[in-house]
Formats: sequence, structure tokens, C-alpha cells
Amino acid sequence: MSININILVAGVGGQGILLAGKLISQAAIAAGLDVKTSEIHGMAQRGGSVTTHVRFGDKVFSPVIDPGEADFLLSFEKLEGLRYLDFLKTGGTVILNDQAIDPLPVAVGSDVYPAAAEDRIAARFPVVFIDAVWEAETLGNLRVANVVLVGALARFLPLPASSWDTALTAAVPPRFLELNRRAFARGLELAQKDYFVVGGANHVEP
Repeated sequence: MSININILVAGVGGQGILLAGKLISQAAIAAGLDVKTSEIHGMAQRGGSVTTHVRFGDKVFSPVIDPGEADFLLSFEKLEGLRYLDFLKTGGTVILNDQAIDPLPVAVGSDVYPAAAEDRIAARFPVVFIDAVWEAETLGNLRVANVVLVGALARFLPLPASSWDTALTAAVPPRFLELNRRAFARGLELAQKDYFVVGGANHVEP
């Protein structure tokens, strides 16, 4: 069976976007697939937009995903989810973190954060909506929110569990490996349910 998957990972600086892209890429490599990636940093140190393009399959010729070509948008922040929604192709899926981080114009009061961003996204595409920050805090470390989201994405990808564990082992320091394995498993568990999954303190059954 021919495989060709395009994933756009989007968020803001400091949310672990680059590690998420690395995990996805290494899992695909471990599965024996051709992988190409591209990272775009927009003032990442100041909370600016950060994206990682991950493409894998039998043979990939370009690292960049064009608008309308992504199979999945893994968004760590709701406004970033709206910003990059046009990269999804028809039938694509959004994995969306329930987190809002004010961009600079909102922080200084010259603009307002868009209302009901998750509803606007869900009006166009299926959404797996997860409170990854809450889940990570419950696991004992806020910094694994990105791995919770990667675990949720993994539910939709044709990669074996062994490939994901290989990627985690390669990318995460040994002392944090078990924590990250639990974060990945929690994200995968949440996404096993139907779309519009909500984890965290406001969890509701789909």
C-alpha cells in the first residue's frame, strides 16, 4: 500500500513544537519510510509562531507542505490552529490543544483574541480537541503537553507502536523517558474516542 502523509505542526515558541516534529519524523524513519521536514521560526524566543512541516511516505520529494495539502494539522494553540487551517486538504483532521496564548497585539491591547476559535475550526474540519496542558500537569510535568498531543496524532498514523517507542527513546533524556511514554499513551488513549474529544478538567464524553 502506498503511503504519503503530510503533517503541519503549529504553535508558538516554547511549546515544544520542534520536539514534536522530531518525534513524528523519527517514528516514520523507524518504520522504514522516507521523511522530509522543514522548520519555520517566527520570533520563537518571543512567543512568535513556529511551524514544522513533516512529510513521510514511500518517497518524498519536498520538505514543504503547500496550502491545501496537509492531512493533519497538529496545533498547540487555538489561534495558530485558525492561522494555518488553510493548509489542510479536504478530509483533513485537526488535533487541537485547548490553550490560548495572547499574541503581542492582544497582549498590548490593540487587538482581541478571536472568540470561539475551536468552534470556527470545527465548522470546517473534524477536530480532536484536547486539554493537553491539564493532562500534562496531571502526569506531573507541564512540559510533556507536546507529547500528549503527539500521542493523540499517533492514533491516526500508520506507524507501529514500536516505531514511536524508538523515537521517544532517541529524542528524550533517559530520566524523562517513562514520563514521556505515559504522556504519549494518555494522548493516544484520548484520541481513541470519536472526534471532539475533550480531555482535562472539562472532560466530556463524546
